[in-house]
Amino acid sequence: MILGLDVGGTHTDVVFLSRKGVQKHVKVPTQPDNLFKSVLSGFTLILEDVDPGCIERVVISTTLTTNAIVQQTVTPVGMIVSAGPGIDPQNFRTGDHYYAVGGSINHRGREIEPVNEMEIRAVGDNLKKAGIEYVGVVSKFCVRNPSHEILIKRILNTQFKQIFLGHHVSGNLNFPRRIATTHMNAAVYPLHKEFFQAVEQSLEEMGLTVPIQILKADGGTMTLGASMAFPAQTVLSGPAASIMGAIPYAPEGQDAVVLDIGGTTTDIAFLVDKIPLLEPVGIQRGGYKSLIRSLRTDSKGIGGDSALRVNEKRKLTVGPDRMGPAMAFGGPVPTPTDALVVLGLMEAGDQDRARQGIKSIADQLGMEEKQAAEHIFKICCNIILKKTFEMIDTLNAKPVYTVHDFLEGYKFSPDTILLMGGPARFFADKIQDMYQLETIAVPYASVANAIGAALARTTCEVTVNADTEQGVVTAHEEDFAEPVSKSFSRDDLEETAYSLLKDKAENAGADPDNLNEVEVVEFQEFNIVRNFSPRGKILRTKIQLKPGLIHGYESMLNRQAQGS
Repeated sequence: MILGLDVGGTHTDVVFLSRKGVQKHVKVPTQPDNLFKSVLSGFTLILEDVDPGCIERVVISTTLTTNAIVQQTVTPVGMIVSAGPGIDPQNFRTGDHYYAVGGSINHRGREIEPVNEMEIRAVGDNLKKAGIEYVGVVSKFCVRNPSHEILIKRILNTQFKQIFLGHHVSGNLNFPRRIATTHMNAAVYPLHKEFFQAVEQSLEEMGLTVPIQILKADGGTMTLGASMAFPAQTVLSGPAASIMGAIPYAPEGQDAVVLDIGGTTTDIAFLVDKIPLLEPVGIQRGGYKSLIRSLRTDSKGIGGDSALRVNEKRKLTVGPDRMGPAMAFGGPVPTPTDALVVLGLMEAGDQDRARQGIKSIADQLGMEEKQAAEHIFKICCNIILKKTFEMIDTLNAKPVYTVHDFLEGYKFSPDTILLMGGPARFFADKIQDMYQLETIAVPYASVANAIGAALARTTCEVTVNADTEQGVVTAHEEDFAEPVSKSFSRDDLEETAYSLLKDKAENAGADPDNLNEVEVVEFQEFNIVRNFSPRGKILRTKIQLKPGLIHGYESMLNRQAQGS
């Protein structure tokens, strides 16, 4: 038995799954100022009359870190950055408590200038006086040699609650993004830790002692314990849950758009032959360009509870703000949900209040109530699809990456639209009628994102570098380094990488049945030549545990869809 939970901007969805399918699902209001209470109430409802001992897996997707970054409510943190000659680290300032210090390492991992211990201690004293408790440390070529970061942490370790090092972020070279990602990790850490410790404690009190998994931006999961080292990976886990929930229903060999229409926003994503598209460099949110792997998604500020207004030019506007639920459900202003009630598509809620709200819009537009409701419905569809096709144009202007492949020269052209969210089934017919494009509301559309979170499998990646001239193979992201001979080959490199990936995946909570879902996503080899004589080779590889659904459930969901 599996529990999946998705904390959205409007509702928190929880599903209870077995190999037979969806056994139970609940939806509770999200309290943005108390997400823990939202989670607890969802789990309390779903576990009524359920033996906690039968639960084997719990996966949570949350907007907690995303909202904190976008709303700039994260904890102030200190950053200590060293670059050496050729680049000014001040160009990448992350805030007031940012210090560029001496010390540098070159691209081969050789020290050019040592760390100045007195300078580091002075910076530490300044940060302590400013009340800083969390610090990030980044050296420009830390992925070649992290010794400066490790030394700075050793000097300051007793003064701060947590110090995050840049070489743990990613095996990729990108100094500005590494600074931003390390800063994000430190900034969201206290919020992330407090929230999940509270969740873990409450579930233990309910008798649930299985490890809690957390959904990442790349559509995979990791354990709560593993997330403490890289909490920023939970940014955008909500949209990732939507994509994973759509995969079982996507057509094979075709392109599909995924639209998750929530109360506040609509999340937009893309699948090629059931495989999600990837943001290959890293996500950007709240002004931060990061090295966090993410599925390619975007959001539009329009949903079922978006506020409706008529401007001075008698033109209807939808959102992007949400001022509460629809008037049919006690809210203060008319919304698209009220239009659906007036059109007779939704039977729930107070129909008189819904008509009252839509009438106020109709009077300003000079229309009858039902005519105005139909107009609102069409405008919503147009806004969502306009944003979708703008994203497709942007997508096709650049190389297309899936989570498995680089598709050179590929042009994304959707054959199907998959709709999720509470109003999905109402929008499906209207969008198909307006755009003549097959549009499907997936089964259990209102909680499909929680299903996606529940069934996502653990993902991770490792980057391994070998320099046979220096006689060393390293994966500094994993705190790994070993001597090698001149004969060290590509096969040796990939064997080392697979061993590291296996250990990392098991520590992140991967099911042993999924450990064969491994692929090489990058390999490079360069000869080192001095005075026209070969001296060795530099080899680099990146391998990953592929994103996807855990074994045994995708076919179950397909059978359930065919029977619905």
